[in-house]
Parts: sequence; structure tokens; C-alpha cells
Amino acid sequence: MRTLTGSDRLLRRVVRDGGGWTVLLGAVALAGAAAELALPATLGLAVDAAVGGHGSWWPAAACGLVAVLMVTDVLGDLAGGYGAARATALLRRRLLRHLFASDVRTVRRYPVGDLVGRLVGQAADAGQAGTAVVLGVVALLPPVGSVVALTLIEPLLGVTLLGGLALLAVLMRTFVTDASAAVGGYQRVLGVIAGRLLEALGGARTIAAAATADRERDRVLAALPELRGYGQLGWRLLARASARTAAVGPLLQVAVVAVGGYALAAGWLTPGQLVAAVQYAALGAGLGAVLATLNRLVRSRAAAGRIAEPLAHPVRPDGTEPLPPGRGELRLRAVGVRAEDGRAVLDGVDLTVPAGATMAVVGRSGAGKSTLAAVAGRLHDPDSGEVLLDGLPLRRLRPAALRRAVGHAFDRPALVGETVHDAIGLALPDGPARPPAGGAPATPAVLAAARAAQVADVVARLPDGFRTRLVDAPLSGGEAQRLGLARAFPAERLLILDDATSSLDTATEHRIARAVTDGAQGRTRLVVTHRATTAAAADLVAWLDGGRLRAVAPHRRLWADPDYRAVFAPGGDAP
Repeated sequence: MRTLTGSDRLLRRVVRDGGGWTVLLGAVALAGAAAELALPATLGLAVDAAVGGHGSWWPAAACGLVAVLMVTDVLGDLAGGYGAARATALLRRRLLRHLFASDVRTVRRYPVGDLVGRLVGQAADAGQAGTAVVLGVVALLPPVGSVVALTLIEPLLGVTLLGGLALLAVLMRTFVTDASAAVGGYQRVLGVIAGRLLEALGGARTIAAAATADRERDRVLAALPELRGYGQLGWRLLARASARTAAVGPLLQVAVVAVGGYALAAGWLTPGQLVAAVQYAALGAGLGAVLATLNRLVRSRAAAGRIAEPLAHPVRPDGTEPLPPGRGELRLRAVGVRAEDGRAVLDGVDLTVPAGATMAVVGRSGAGKSTLAAVAGRLHDPDSGEVLLDGLPLRRLRPAALRRAVGHAFDRPALVGETVHDAIGLALPDGPARPPAGGAPATPAVLAAARAAQVADVVARLPDGFRTRLVDAPLSGGEAQRLGLARAFPAERLLILDDATSSLDTATEHRIARAVTDGAQGRTRLVVTHRATTAAAADLVAWLDGGRLRAVAPHRRLWADPDYRAVFAPGGDAP
């Protein structure tokens, strides 16, 4: 028994996600196929009635069947469109939820542009699976029904059509196998180009400064010949299959007509039955609809495979417990994190940050500082060991409780939201509340956070203050960092600042550090830094070296070690 692949399981779910619209499409398509199969027999009976010289209601029945075909065609398009839209929307939500619930290291494996391509383009193709499967199954009914009908009319006619259809089935199976590889390759290369393009757009200033626009363009489009090759292969396969169908179909019709003419001459058939046989031959040999449906199904299956790939990664399990009593003591027990190549990024780190204290984390580039900050706030889980906040492992905390307790600020913050107010209020317990229209410039919590981060005056100078759209806000690197700091300030127990003041001048950094310390209300601070002055202002310093914790002590004590002094950039000032 064949084991279902991830893409096949996802396709099954997508088909179910079409819901009632897929069921309606199936019912309508079946009704249309039944009318299509009944029409040749009805026309044949109408001809026999006319040849016999007596009236009948068969012509009216034929007209009724034509009307049914028209109605089912319209309803089928409507049900297929709505079903595909519903399935696509659910698939996109599922992929987004999975990505946001996954370990950040898992998401980083995929370029952002590639993920956008899967979410937008491939999700739309996969969402067509319900329509493709239903229409694919129903599209087989006219050929199969035609064989049955011709066999009932005259067994020799049924055998003739069946032989031709068997040949066409072999040809189409080859098309499905080859086209699947072509479509899958096309979608993969398209994701590579999209990832490189988004990366290049993000570094547009660097590219312009280095005058390497032509080189970057060539890098982004380097895979274009491969993409063109897959695209041309796909079209060639489709054209070849269409040509074969177009060649075999008429020959099959001619064969059925020839056999039917002989049967008529032999007295085996009536004129009406010959008319019906010719119609069934055309219906059975006209496999263009089957080929189009197969092509759609191939695209859906290939797209489902692309989406199933990130969905196959396990999500980070959510905890269920509330915040325990405490003031923010952070403890790392034998924490280890490994890179994909097996290299130890953190190796058996044991560290305790006392509640309410400020601990600076320093070390050379690649020492594991940002990784330690990430696991300290459960941006991802360590591969070994445990991280506890007030004695409770972070993995056991409810997500809402964890995010209420811990705030992160980064060296290059991603500002999320439509307006500046949204960006700052993102971490509020109830989400980014809108500022009151025509009233106060911001909600009290957002305004307090902006003032603590020394960014309220910057926002006041923007065209619409806190209501200024982020795309219209001319922010420098330091001002963007301050917005990121303001977003982290609502955290109740632990602030994690990952080089979050690296773009600030010394005076502004000092004011923010004082605001963090004076207004922290007992919150614990974990500060990743490369500045000696920032380390000197901390209560304790955690010195990382090659993923290991080399020492934990006040800055003044560590400064006597020349290896410690060498951690800081030349010109770093001693306290």
C-alpha cells in the first residue's frame, strides 16, 4: 500500500477545505455529465422518430438537456471559483500560523521572497485542488459512459472506442509524470529568484553605494535560464500531449464512424443509433477537458508539495501555565544551541540574572550573544538545557503570559503596523490600540513608552505625529531603534536589548539607560552590547567566548584582563 506524501495529504485537506462549494461543484458537474451522456441517445431517438414519420417529445427533451448543460456550466464555474477561494484562504492562514508558531531558526531556512511566493502564488495553485479533483473525476465520466453506451448500442463500437482510449490513457500518464517534474522545478527556481530579489531590494542602499547594480541584477537573474528551461519544457509537454490527443481523437472518431456505417449497412443499427454513435465517439474521444484538468491538477500537486515543505517542520509547542510570582529572575541551566552544521553556538551555558539587575552580555563576533538573547526570551528553544523565568521554564508559559512578561528590542528592529502608533503599541497586552481621533496624540501606554525611549519628540515632528504612516515616516537608524525600544518597554519583568542602542549617540543612550533603570520598576535587564560604557553601567557582565560562558563579574573587575579589553572595538573607553 502506497504511503501518502506530505503534498498528497495536504491536497486531501485542501479538497475538504472547499467545503460545501466543492460538494455543490461535484453535484453540478455530475448533473452536467449525466446530461451530456444522455444527449446523444436523445438525439438518436429524435432522429428515429423523425425517420419513422411520427412526432414525439424527444426533440423537446434534447432542448431541455441543452438547457441543463448551460445551467450546470454556469453553476460549476461559480462553485469552483468560490470553493477555490475558500480553500486558498484557509491554506494561506494555515501556512502563516505555522510559520509564526515555528522556531525562528526554521523560518530563516527559507528566503523571505521564497516564502512570499509560496504564500501567494503556490497557495493559489494548490487551492485549485478541489476543483481539479472534482472536474478530473467527472471528466472521466463522458469517455467511460461513451464506451458503455456504444457497447449497449453495438458491442463492436464499444471495443473500438475502448482501444483508442487505452492508448490515450498511456500517453496522458506520461504527460502527468513529466509535467510534474517540470512544474515543480519551475516553482522552485521562481522561489530562488524571488528570494534574491527581495534580498537585493532590502540592500538597495548598499548596492547603490557600491555601484554594483549591474552585478546584483545578474545575480538575481542568474537562474532565469533554468526557469526558462522548465517553463519551455512544461509548454512543450502540454503541446505534445495536446497534439497526440488531437491526432488520436479524430482517428478514433473515424474508426467508430466506419464501424457504425458498416453496422448500419448490415442492418445492425438504425439511423438514429448511428447518429448517437457518432455523438458518443466525439464525446469519448474529446479529451481536451481531461488534459486541461490534468494540467491543473499537476500544478496543484506541485504547489502543494512546495507548501507542505515548511509545514512539515514541527511547531514550537505552547505552554499552558500563567506567570508565577516573582520579579523577573532569569536562569539558564546547561543551555546548548547548535547550528545546522552541528557547530556549538552555545555550549553548556549556566547563567543567573538576579531579579531587577542589569546584566550586559559581551563577546567577540560569533560568540553567541544574540543566540543567548533569543533563547532567554524564547524566540526559539535551546537544543539542550532549560531557560527559567522566576523558576518556571519558559516553554511551560502561556504565549500571552510570556510576551507580557518579556520585551525584546533589536539592533535593526522591524517596525510592524500601519502607523507609528501601531508599531509602538504592538506589544501591548490588548494589541496596538488606535490613538483617539481628534483627541490625545496617543494612548497613555504608547505615549509613556515613547517618552521612555526618548522618541516622543521625534514622533511629534512627523507630519501626523503618532498617526503618521510608517512608509511616510523619514526615520534614521537611531530613531527606528528608539521605536523598537519603545515597543519593548511595556514588558513587566524582563527587558532583552540585543545591541538595541548601537545606532544611538552616547548622550541619548545614557538617557535611555537611565529611563530603563529608573522606570523599570524592578524589571530585569539583559543587554547585549559591544560598548564598554554600556557594560560598565551594568550590574554584572556575562562574557561569552566561543559559545561558552568565560566569566560573570562586574565590568571593573573584568577590565583588568587584556583578553576582556580586546573584546571591545579599538578606542573603546574604559570607565
